[in-house]
Amino acid sequence: MNTAIHAALQTKIDQKTKPLGSLGKVEAIALKLGLIQNTLSPTLHNPAIVIFAGDHGVAHAGVSAFPQAVTAQMVFNFLRGGAAINVFAKTSGMQLKIVNAGVAEVISDFANHPDFINAPIAQGTKNFASEPAMSADQAQQALEAGAAIVRQLAAGGCNVIGFGEMGIANTSAAACIISRLANLPLEQCVGRGTGVDDAGMARKLAVLQSAMTLHSAAQSPLDVLAAFGGFEIAMMTGAYLEAAKQKMLIIVDGFITTSALLVASQIAPVVLDYCVYSHLSHEAGHRAVLAYLKAEPLLQLDLRLGEGTGAALAYPLVVAAAAFLNDMASFASAGVSEKSAS
Repeated sequence: MNTAIHAALQTKIDQKTKPLGSLGKVEAIALKLGLIQNTLSPTLHNPAIVIFAGDHGVAHAGVSAFPQAVTAQMVFNFLRGGAAINVFAKTSGMQLKIVNAGVAEVISDFANHPDFINAPIAQGTKNFASEPAMSADQAQQALEAGAAIVRQLAAGGCNVIGFGEMGIANTSAAACIISRLANLPLEQCVGRGTGVDDAGMARKLAVLQSAMTLHSAAQSPLDVLAAFGGFEIAMMTGAYLEAAKQKMLIIVDGFITTSALLVASQIAPVVLDYCVYSHLSHEAGHRAVLAYLKAEPLLQLDLRLGEGTGAALAYPLVVAAAAFLNDMASFASAGVSEKSAS
């Protein structure tokens, strides 16, 4: 990014009527916004949350507390406006798009809903406990589909975006992706997801350990994505890559969305320059992958819902950061004395 604008932005931030660094991460968001937009006066337009939904064949191996049918049921809930993300996105003034990336159930009831994008790669992935979740061609199709959705939003003026997900068993997919790509112990990445009990947790870990061995040859980002991923994770990966190309500010949500970001960042490391991290999830493994990415989350609310809820809750901080940079007085304009040199 432009080093000259970096210096000018930092000077503008430091000249605000406050002690140096006293607004902490709000200052960091303001700096990132200015760097992304290459301006001292960044603006926010048509903010969006895109939820990608997809089913996972590994759900049939008993790794989730909820049946696979819940994925489609929650897509219907999103489109009816009844989910947490609907409430939080509305509160934060963000538009919401719901994408069928590969739900097992055929979804036709909402074919004409203005916020629904029906683009399934297939009706769920295969069970990665016994075979790759998807083919290389399917993974590529999903990447391209996610990118196309972001391009369309950018064409409509959106310059700040967050991603959410829905998919029963997708914490299992994310755990395997993160373990393999970040070289972390699987035990550190596997959590209770939707709330499995102790017996379920032991079964989940055993299934995933076996799968990691089965797919030991999968090492590159795209091979790992195809071996373990869901269509929603693959589409998010493409969406992250395109959002960076479009020079959008990206608000990263929780555990699943960060697994997709990890894949994207190993394909194109520059994508991380466009990200702010909304929160630290309560899901095991999120802290580890954030540490791997050297990421500092804005909030710690013990969230583990997904859907993009953390991104929607953090967006007002982005609005505040832009307002701080654009509207707060400087020492000179306010006639306030600066700290004396000691």
